[in-house]
Amino acid sequence: MRLVLPVWLRLLLLLPTCAWSAGDPYPELAGAYLVLHDDRVLWAHGEAAPMPPASLTKLMTALIVAESGRLDEAVTVAPEAARATGSSMRLVSGDRLAARDLLAAALIASANDACRALAIWHSGSEAAFVAVMNQRAKALALRDTRFRNACGHDASGHVSSARDLARLASTAMELAPIADSVKRIDHEVATVDRRKRFPLRNRNALIGRYAGAIGVKTGYTQRAGPCVIALAVRGGHRVMLVLLRAKNRWWDAHALLDRAFAVGDAAR
Repeated sequence: MRLVLPVWLRLLLLLPTCAWSAGDPYPELAGAYLVLHDDRVLWAHGEAAPMPPASLTKLMTALIVAESGRLDEAVTVAPEAARATGSSMRLVSGDRLAARDLLAAALIASANDACRALAIWHSGSEAAFVAVMNQRAKALALRDTRFRNACGHDASGHVSSARDLARLASTAMELAPIADSVKRIDHEVATVDRRKRFPLRNRNALIGRYAGAIGVKTGYTQRAGPCVIALAVRGGHRVMLVLLRAKNRWWDAHALLDRAFAVGDAAR
């Protein structure tokens, strides 16, 4: 019987290899993946294929909110935001929090209620905000991306690609409110009157566990499967990894980051 090693173990066994070999050495790793070393494509598979991005969508919501320059404004949670399903910080209608705190909750804890509250506050309705998201995607030349909601719920036509998501993540990480949030292991936010406090724990299992990890975002839905955008920095070099519909998200992300740093370092 032929022994088939898991992808993460094969990646670790290949660490001594020094060749810089752009291509698709791990087609079984995920539905699509992309690995960048200092913005240079190292390996990729299906990187332009439109796929459900799950909560990686929240990076676009965060980008638009952060670019608005209104992060110190108080946001009153709308009833429809409080009814958001999935990941939640348990907001109730009428809660008031600073926009920057809701932004942190949407990124760190992937809170759908915080995300939807921001969308409604920013544009008056989630539908209006989605139109802004698609306009921003067009401006960023995200050719494979179409948004149908602000937070990443499965919906017909709600898609992006590994290539587009890497570009979106790179743009978002240029903004301090986003970069400062996604690298936190945990955080706490509160209503503006300080009567209610909300502890947040980062859903990205690489933060605090993988040396040099500074972000970026995780996601999961039934249609999208496990997804992650990982970013790590070592010795002044950075590796970004996008996995969509990953088979073993954390093991493979950890091993693939290690391999990418080893190959990139050897190529210098």
